[in-house]
Amino acid sequence: MADLLCKPFGTHGKVHQITPASAGWRYVGFSLYRLRPGDVVGETTGETEVILVMVEGKAKISGAGQDWGELGDRVDVFEKTPPQCLYLPNGSGWQAEATTECTIAVCAAPGQGGHPARRIGPEGITLTERGKGTNTRYINNIAMEAEDYCDSLLVTEVFTPAGHWSSYPSHRHDEDDFPRITYLEETYYHRLNPAQGWGVQRVYTEDGSLDETMAVQNGDVVLVPRGHHPCGAPYGFEMYYLNVMAGPRRNWRFVPDPASEWIMKRDA
Repeated sequence: MADLLCKPFGTHGKVHQITPASAGWRYVGFSLYRLRPGDVVGETTGETEVILVMVEGKAKISGAGQDWGELGDRVDVFEKTPPQCLYLPNGSGWQAEATTECTIAVCAAPGQGGHPARRIGPEGITLTERGKGTNTRYINNIAMEAEDYCDSLLVTEVFTPAGHWSSYPSHRHDEDDFPRITYLEETYYHRLNPAQGWGVQRVYTEDGSLDETMAVQNGDVVLVPRGHHPCGAPYGFEMYYLNVMAGPRRNWRFVPDPASEWIMKRDA
């Protein structure tokens, strides 16, 4: 099994590159660029569809034979404003030229050519509160099940206030048994505010065959191949993460951990 905690390669250029082969799974790919003004990068999608998420900063982007102009609005991800994104189907190429310092996430999964290239956000993305008490967090849904933008990808942003928990009560989506549960691999791209902070993420199965607890720092990526995967932000540090999920079908159905299911029922 691949290491679940992935540190960035550096601070400039492509700082993450996670493929199904490197992760030891079948569906999800994730890479991340940190660019300076004037940097130019580009890729071809091949057999995958991608969503380019402008995490921070601005870039001029072309893709799938179209000029999409300058994308990006927020300077700091913790502004919590809706992101500007670009969906590109399989069999296309893209290029980005940074016009400011920027961070671009490349979320990838198998494509079947079922959806055209399109801009996503900021229109149609509304910061939404979820959870109760110290389980409260805030969601920017980019392309979840209700948004019919993709063949495979499910992508969302989550902001967890300092001292709160997220992806909690614990739940898993690691079996292909729709509609009870769906098999979805998942990546978490973490950011902390202030940046020198840290958070905690645990990935575990009920039988204990997988049980890893990781201190995540600013810029880390955590892989979730199976099992439950809660995370927490300590007092004084808020947490952001960008989730990418994909599997054999584009539905998000999960099963709670029996140990904490009572919390989910109580707060429903």
